[in-house]
Amino acid sequence: MGVAPEDFAARHWGRSALLSPAADLPKAFDDLLTLRDIDELLSRRGLRTPFLRVAKNGAVLSSNQFTRSGGTGAEVADQVGDDQVARLFDQGSTLVLQGLHRLWPPLIDFASQLGVDLGHPVQVNAYITPPSSQGFSAHYDVHDVFVLQVAGQKRWLVHEPVHTDPLRSQPWDQHADAVAARAQEEPLIDEVLSPGDALYLPRGYLHSAKALGEVSAHLTVGIHVLTRYTLVDALLRLAARDPDLRATLPLGIDAADPEQLVPHLTETVEALARTLRETPPEDVARIVRGHVWSGTRPAPLSPLAQAAAAQSVEQGTWVRLRGGQRFRLAVQGDRAVLEVPGDRITLPAATEPALAALLDGEPHVVGDLPALDVAEQTVLVRRLLREGILVPMGERA
Repeated sequence: MGVAPEDFAARHWGRSALLSPAADLPKAFDDLLTLRDIDELLSRRGLRTPFLRVAKNGAVLSSNQFTRSGGTGAEVADQVGDDQVARLFDQGSTLVLQGLHRLWPPLIDFASQLGVDLGHPVQVNAYITPPSSQGFSAHYDVHDVFVLQVAGQKRWLVHEPVHTDPLRSQPWDQHADAVAARAQEEPLIDEVLSPGDALYLPRGYLHSAKALGEVSAHLTVGIHVLTRYTLVDALLRLAARDPDLRATLPLGIDAADPEQLVPHLTETVEALARTLRETPPEDVARIVRGHVWSGTRPAPLSPLAQAAAAQSVEQGTWVRLRGGQRFRLAVQGDRAVLEVPGDRITLPAATEPALAALLDGEPHVVGDLPALDVAEQTVLVRRLLREGILVPMGERA
């Protein structure tokens, strides 16, 4: 983002907007997405809703205006119609390609690694706007965003928040009047983004953008940040284990009468404070971990090649950790416990040194892993290939 990572983390992350001109960045973004790529997605990739939204004058159009049957043998009714999209775009509609971190290979790889680096789930959308058009009026997002301009030029207006650090349950339309009023004030940023420029906006910052004299496209990399409220939510879920907090209120209570609620509120607050103090951090971490892991996926693997690799493991087979793979490894008594999204694998504790090596992100070869003989290494690697935790790689000299 044009500043050192430690400076960005200390000064801007979750705090303030940052504009980074292309000249301050190491490279442009044409390896991630181009206008030609967008045409391919819209015409040759069998795109379906909701991976495409179309908006005009700030309103989202019904999908029946740009989808139709997939034709003979397809048995789908909501495939994007490229000719319909072309007509709407020509008439001034903005196209929104959603979930590109699950659709387009360069962005799949990019988002997978970025999510690991940041520690927060990542999504990627693309906004394609006709010349001299505006897709959406001033609004704020409930997640942080990195805007990466990939084609054309777009004028961005950014204003200070009207509601700081909004949660996902606090969208901008809950503050529509304040947003509209703030948008009439002097902007914090009023700049034209050209290809290779980037803009970081913490959640809550108001923004709107208008394409200039040519087609404009930008990527919005949404960061679904973990917050302190994420921890509160986890703690409250764990609080349900306390029988005092599950107790039934008296028969005939008038819940509309504050005086009748007072003694029960007092007891509830005391019980809640006690259970919060006594909740082990490990329990909170388990819930938060599940939240993060369920929101991201590791890098794609090739199912046929993966199955073949698992069947043919032998001494000299090279493997590596699957890109973006989340895991937690611990020894519990005589077992090594490997937690990955959706699974919990237990193995003999003697495998822990070899497991730790295989999970370090570096390439490893069967025969050189610590603490196990070749036959045991073969069994372990085969298991982790079948679980999709490791992936095969070509032999190395």
